[in-house]
Amino acid sequence: MLTTTLLPLLIASLSTLTSATTSSKRGLVYVPSKNANEAKDDQIWISGSSDLTWYYNYGASPSAVFNGHLNFVPMLWGAPASNTDMTFYNTVKGLIDSGVNISYVLAFNEPDGASNGGSNVPANTAAATWIRELEPLRKLGVKLGAPAVTGAPTGFNWLQNFFTACAGNCTADFIPVHWYGNFEGLASHIGQVRGTYPNMTVWVTEYADASVSLQASQSFANQSSEYFDRIDYITHYSYFGSFRSSASNVGPNAAMLNQDGKLTDIGSWYLGGAATGVVPKGSGASVAGRPLAWGALLAGVVGLVGLL
Repeated sequence: MLTTTLLPLLIASLSTLTSATTSSKRGLVYVPSKNANEAKDDQIWISGSSDLTWYYNYGASPSAVFNGHLNFVPMLWGAPASNTDMTFYNTVKGLIDSGVNISYVLAFNEPDGASNGGSNVPANTAAATWIRELEPLRKLGVKLGAPAVTGAPTGFNWLQNFFTACAGNCTADFIPVHWYGNFEGLASHIGQVRGTYPNMTVWVTEYADASVSLQASQSFANQSSEYFDRIDYITHYSYFGSFRSSASNVGPNAAMLNQDGKLTDIGSWYLGGAATGVVPKGSGASVAGRPLAWGALLAGVVGLVGLL
């Protein structure tokens, strides 16, 4: 009886770990290597088998290697020092005027955070910058992504302050989500975001289960892709792992490339391919804070509560 009961669960688990699907929603968080000898890795993301359709690089200008292959989504990473600066607007308008297809832009990378890539922008400063540089892009047919806050509670607080400071003058078409933790936490967080901003579609622009086992990383990657593809209001997603395991700041097992630049199972699955059997190795970069993400901390608290 026990064997009969567990067999379907085992089959389902193995299916999760070996599935390969394609999706037009998938994009690339492009993190260029600082090692010139690893520049060839960039070609992997635009290989004939890749199903990626778009990318962003945390900047306003496209990366030449992807020209003609992936649709570029510019990002205003932080706020300029001058309150009259129009560099981002002018750059995006210049791209459009030159014939580059710019349909969307992203804004303010983790403005509620000061480390691990957070732009640390006060909500009122972000609102003024948005009104000056982003809102005019709507007249050019560009859809705007709300600020991409962290998955911590501070993110919701920051967004509330931002839209209050906007005083009705900031129109966001979609809302980006960042999450570093397990799948249950990710799905719960997206549900909370959707409940708070029901009139916006969702882009999951950074996500990974940081610093966990290889099996847990693989299960998370497949569960999340299946979930994103199934939910209609999630229109775009980009896994944070486009680097070698030896350089990963979310743990080597989350990386899409191993230490030699070969596609791991997660990397191949994400591109729509089959499992490679390549096992990632390397301690990864020790970037303070990212591995101990809010999602992982929350999962620990929930687990502790369950034991009480």
